[in-house]
Amino acid sequence: MEKKLLVTGSLLVVIGVILGAMGAHALENYLTTDQLESFETGVRYQIYHGLALLVFSQVSLLSNAAKKVIWWLFLAGVVLFSFSIYGLTTQDMMGVDISFLGPVTPVGGLFLISGWIYGIIKIARFNP
Repeated sequence: MEKKLLVTGSLLVVIGVILGAMGAHALENYLTTDQLESFETGVRYQIYHGLALLVFSQVSLLSNAAKKVIWWLFLAGVVLFSFSIYGLTTQDMMGVDISFLGPVTPVGGLFLISGWIYGIIKIARFNP
């Protein structure tokens, strides 16, 4: 499980860095200031949770089963939260209407929050 968290966390971070650079340079002429800020929020949360997976991979107080739950919650959360933001902020530029994704973003946020709460509970309940 450690390897899965390390690989996934690293991928989320590198994709986040690429998307952040794209947002800062390639999209600045196509998106409004508000859209760019939203896009950057998606990038920020993606990178935060990629880094968190790297940290959680090394926490010996967590079982592999607990790490797997955190992995699923964070991965689902990033996909639903960050990627829905990417789609929603670039939909006008791409000429598609994906406004139906609006309600998906907070669901992704709930997955991210759930991952943190689950990790905190599992660590707090650890008895050596």
